[in-house]
Amino acid sequence: MYVIGLDIGGANLKSADCDGHANAVSFEIWKTPELLMQAVQELLTGYQSPDLVAVTMTGELADCFPTKAAGVEQILVAVQRAVVPAPIVVWQTGAEFLTTDLAREFPLLVAAANWHALATWLGRMIPEQSGILIDIGSTTTDIIPLENGFPVPEGLTDVERLLSGELVYTGGRRTPIAMIEQRVPLRGQACPLAAECFATSLDLYLLLEELDEKPEDVDTANGKPATRGDAYDRVARSVCCDTTELAEEEAVSIAEFLANQQQKQISQAIDQVLERMAAPPTAVLISGSAVFLAEKVVRAHPKLSQMSVTNVADIFDGEISESACAYAVARLAAERIRF
Repeated sequence: MYVIGLDIGGANLKSADCDGHANAVSFEIWKTPELLMQAVQELLTGYQSPDLVAVTMTGELADCFPTKAAGVEQILVAVQRAVVPAPIVVWQTGAEFLTTDLAREFPLLVAAANWHALATWLGRMIPEQSGILIDIGSTTTDIIPLENGFPVPEGLTDVERLLSGELVYTGGRRTPIAMIEQRVPLRGQACPLAAECFATSLDLYLLLEELDEKPEDVDTANGKPATRGDAYDRVARSVCCDTTELAEEEAVSIAEFLANQQQKQISQAIDQVLERMAAPPTAVLISGSAVFLAEKVVRAHPKLSQMSVTNVADIFDGEISESACAYAVARLAAERIRF
């Protein structure tokens, strides 16, 4: 059976088939939710017609929807229209697939369930161990405890996961830098950051040369290219300067400080999760579009740095790594669903 997996996020749409082909595009669902069906159709261009489509989502949280239930409904309608006549199943945090009718009836089970699908699929890499999965994307970080290959989270909904430390709303690309820290060291003082989205975490890692420049990428805070020079300009504006007022080395120092603060935030959440685990983990899995950030956090962590670490990106190609949740639901559905 040929299955395509879809991960419908608030800022990105990701797809993968069970044979290992994948694709991802930016799509800010809160701006144009009415274009979701068309965006999904375009995303699937190049795939053959599927026997089944497996869906997971986080986009239902977007504030264009009055409730999560309404978001689940509108996402499912758009996907159903985009993939007709293929049947659809939806992953839920009870570790199984639901029909679209049941997903509509129990929307909070399928809302924000992509992390659970990923952990269920990747957990089989450590079937007899206690472990932890750290998945860092463009917007969020998931920290998921694993026991004998299965996810054993304390929280299932977004708010439960925020409270438990298993969800950290920070990522390697889209996080406004003023959300990482309110003040930065500058000229011997603590300078407040402008409470605007002048720059994001992407700019920190461009400035620090930890991400490659992509001049064709204009999905940035100001719509200008993802280059080091433009990142310098965006970071300067965050302290209400342009580049004639702030030296490049000052911008780099700001980036170093904020990158360290972001990594500390993630590390503190990891500690919160580790404290609750019944058995200390012996293995660490890292994944996500910002897996480079997960690597940095793990290397600096006093406990995790001593453990066996598997980078999912070293096993699968870059496209699959970026669309890992979509690939997870595609593979899980291909294994479990029989007509």
